[in-house]
Amino acid sequence: MAEKLVWGIMGAANIAIQKVVPGMLKDASSTVRGFASRDATKAAAASEHFGLATSYGSYEALLEDPEIEAVYIPLPNHLHVPWSLKALAAGKHVLCEKPIALDADEAAQLVAAREKSGRQVLEAFMVRQHPQWLRVREIAASGEIGDVALMQTTLSYYNVDPNNVRNKADIGGGALYDVGCYAVLLSRFVFGSEPLRAVALVDRDPVLETDRLTGAILDFGDGRQLSFATSTQLVPFQRTQILGSRGRIEVPVSLNAPQGETTAVVVDLTGAIDGSGIRTETIAACDQYTLQTAAAVRIFRGEEQPEFPIEDAVLNMRAIDALYRSGRSGGWETI
Repeated sequence: MAEKLVWGIMGAANIAIQKVVPGMLKDASSTVRGFASRDATKAAAASEHFGLATSYGSYEALLEDPEIEAVYIPLPNHLHVPWSLKALAAGKHVLCEKPIALDADEAAQLVAAREKSGRQVLEAFMVRQHPQWLRVREIAASGEIGDVALMQTTLSYYNVDPNNVRNKADIGGGALYDVGCYAVLLSRFVFGSEPLRAVALVDRDPVLETDRLTGAILDFGDGRQLSFATSTQLVPFQRTQILGSRGRIEVPVSLNAPQGETTAVVVDLTGAIDGSGIRTETIAACDQYTLQTAAAVRIFRGEEQPEFPIEDAVLNMRAIDALYRSGRSGGWETI
């Protein structure tokens, strides 16, 4: 078996500490060398938390370590592209948190940087590796629920902390960037095509200036559409419905599938009010962050080509850009 790929973690964000790194440590093809932070004490504490002997008092120090082969970047949104570019230039592969950029033009810089560096850069949308979404896509494509025309998603949580990065408008905070990007991505994943136009209604917090509630529609043409709502100031909730001419699919836990536990996909082929037409499929226990890591390692080692190269991130950002434009214009925007 090949030696394990050596990861460095650029930033001690909660998503890294609570989700991604625990998943990485369960991947047989990976090893984590240490955390980097602009605060050396914070970096050391994060590494110590996982029993790692190495930490870095700057991001530059991590990139200078020849042992590091790949970097995971969970920094605030406005730092994703700048540090991904620096990591690629340093000869490191990159797995960067979503959304990869603040707009499509910024994301496109990574395409040229990948080609120049000879290293891969991937956007960390772990849902694409989870078996529940692979199964959803399979059912939708099979014709079992008929012609699939509508996807409806609600994603919300409550967070009004002005110091939280999700509530800082100038660095990429807000509902659409944080969780709306998942709704856009998953609709493209299930429909297997790109949206043509977008319309959005955006309510901004008068103090934080972030979008605290965004409702939107993406038009995929041929009568297919995504209708979704995302919020940073509503009760925590997540659910997705996919409706076809003969049935529907429901995903009760759209994003935060519990690590190491089973999930469920609901298929309803009759719409009977008593629920008699419902079939529940249990998806085997897994950790989507472990699966995400393992897939990245295979790509970084050239064992497989990415199904979703960084060009896909540019396409996702184009749709998000159009939604933000629509929020300002009040009308439909072409993607």
